[in-house]
Amino acid sequence: MTQPSLTDVDWSKIPAPEDDGAAVHLVGMAIPSLSLRATDDTTVDLSELKGRTVVFGYPRTGEPGKIGLTDDWDMIPGARGCTTQACSFRDLFSELKAAGAKQVFGLSTQSNAYQTEMAARLHLPFPVLSDEKLELTDALNLPTMDVADLTLIKRLALIIDNGTISHVFYPVFPPDRNAGDVLEWLKANPV
Repeated sequence: MTQPSLTDVDWSKIPAPEDDGAAVHLVGMAIPSLSLRATDDTTVDLSELKGRTVVFGYPRTGEPGKIGLTDDWDMIPGARGCTTQACSFRDLFSELKAAGAKQVFGLSTQSNAYQTEMAARLHLPFPVLSDEKLELTDALNLPTMDVADLTLIKRLALIIDNGTISHVFYPVFPPDRNAGDVLEWLKANPV
C-alpha cells in the first residue's frame, strides 16, 4: 500500500487504540542505565539526565511514497500517525522547552540509520533514540505490538524527572495532538 501523505490524515477513519493497561506500571519507575544511539550521533543514557525529559515513543515512521509495512497498517489501532506525532513535537519544541522540558527525544525500535534520515527529512530539532535491540523496551516492559515479525513500541509519551517516570500519556490518539497534550501537562505541572 502506498501512502500518498504521511501527514494529512482523516483520524475519523483510523481506529483509535484502547487503553489496555500496558503502561500503568510505568509511573514511579526508575529509568535503567542504558545507552541508546541518537540521531545527533551521540549515545544517550536517559537515567543520567538531570531535570525534566520528554520522550515520545511510536511504532515506526514511514517514508513518503513507499509501501507500508503491511497492507492493513492504517487499520491497526495506534499504528498510523508516527510522522504526524513527530512533526507536532517539532512544531511545539520551543514551547515544550519554555514549559520546562530540558530535553525532548523521540523513541522507536527503528535503526539509527533510518531514524537519522527521517530526522533530517522532517527537520526535527531534537534527537530520536533507537531501541533497535529492545533494551529499554524490555527493561521498562513498554507496551508493544508485533507486526510483520517486528516488535514495535505502542505510541506513548513519558515525562521523566531526574531519571524517574513521573507521568505517562497512553494510549495516544490522535497522534498529532500528543505534543499539545504534553505541553498542557507541563504548564499545569511545573518543575
